[in-house]
Amino acid sequence: MPTHQEQYDDAMYDFSMADYDSAIAKLKAALAEDPDYFDAQLALGMAYYRKGDYPTAIVEGHKAEKLKPNEQLAHTNLSLFYMKSGDKKTAEHHGLQARIASWKGNMTAPAAGAAGDPELEVARTPAPAIKVGEKFPDMPWKKKPPVNHDGTAGTGAPDSGKDTKP
Repeated sequence: MPTHQEQYDDAMYDFSMADYDSAIAKLKAALAEDPDYFDAQLALGMAYYRKGDYPTAIVEGHKAEKLKPNEQLAHTNLSLFYMKSGDKKTAEHHGLQARIASWKGNMTAPAAGAAGDPELEVARTPAPAIKVGEKFPDMPWKKKPPVNHDGTAGTGAPDSGKDTKP
């Protein structure tokens, strides 16, 4: 008995040869065994689209959307299906959802292997060591002017003892 992937591959071969009826039958068989097979569901909608059966393509496209609501390709396909069926407003809605999904995809963290790969890391130089001195420099703005014996601010010159008032 063929695996899901082999059934899908056979269906995609028929799809590529424009034998859409055979592709649809094989994709339905794969989905009967595994209803959550996203790739088969997505391809089924596209096969109906290629046959020109837009209403069925839309129904199948929405099934794919339910499996992966934030998948860019599901919304892109639905936008295409709705545009061909004449519903421009809904097509634009799904086109916008596809764009938003692509932005969300760009915000995900990199794969685990890429984060730990030393070949991909940015070169880092060690920070220079900072030596803290034992004595801090004088701060002239914090120095108080010298005080005379009588409590007045002086010039710092020695007091001659003479009264300089006229």
